[in-house]
Amino acid sequence: MAQKMVHIRGLGVRYSASRYALKNVSFDLDRGEFAYITGANGAGKTTLLKILFAMERASEGNIFVNNRDVSGLPRNQIYQYRREVGFVFQDFKLLPDLTIYDNVALPLEVRKMTPGEVDHRVRGVLSLVGLGDRAHDFPQTLSGGEQQRVAIARSIIGRPSLLLADEPTGNLDSGTARDIMSLFMEINDMGTTVLIATHDEGLMDEFPARTIRLQSGQLLNDRGQA
Repeated sequence: MAQKMVHIRGLGVRYSASRYALKNVSFDLDRGEFAYITGANGAGKTTLLKILFAMERASEGNIFVNNRDVSGLPRNQIYQYRREVGFVFQDFKLLPDLTIYDNVALPLEVRKMTPGEVDHRVRGVLSLVGLGDRAHDFPQTLSGGEQQRVAIARSIIGRPSLLLADEPTGNLDSGTARDIMSLFMEINDMGTTVLIATHDEGLMDEFPARTIRLQSGQLLNDRGQA
């Protein structure tokens, strides 16, 4: 699995004897790949991302991320694991009482980096997402698209090898959604593996990539695999 960023075999998430959120899902993601997870509401997209981010536990199957066994990850190792994986939430999850700068710097605060290194990284990612001049503003003064850019900046500040995004354009107008997708493409071009959960068929057509489609928790098809 040396070239695989994600390796999933027989993944199942069972809530009861007859109710599965995911059932017998298997696929790989290569390092540096860009892919979508799609399907109707309730198909299992968000659950799959939460499994990969160690927010939920699988009931069955094997899940490896960057050669690490996530399915058996001890709870005291989850924080260390999440240094390798970024997550962009649909509702941003920014802290309103902190500036943009401080929201983005949060993941670095417990890493014992020097203030100079933190400052260098924060200003670098804010510049990347086009918000270099908004560092000292607060989230409520930003538009929805700008807040999503802050959330993306925070998710990549630790230089993760895998970036997960859950419906990152779901609350945005079409023009802003295109800008956000272009940003994800740029991050992918820098070498980060990107997996986006979305049901926006228009955006997937406009920004074509491998598409893994779920239906009722099961893998329906996998198109455009590298």
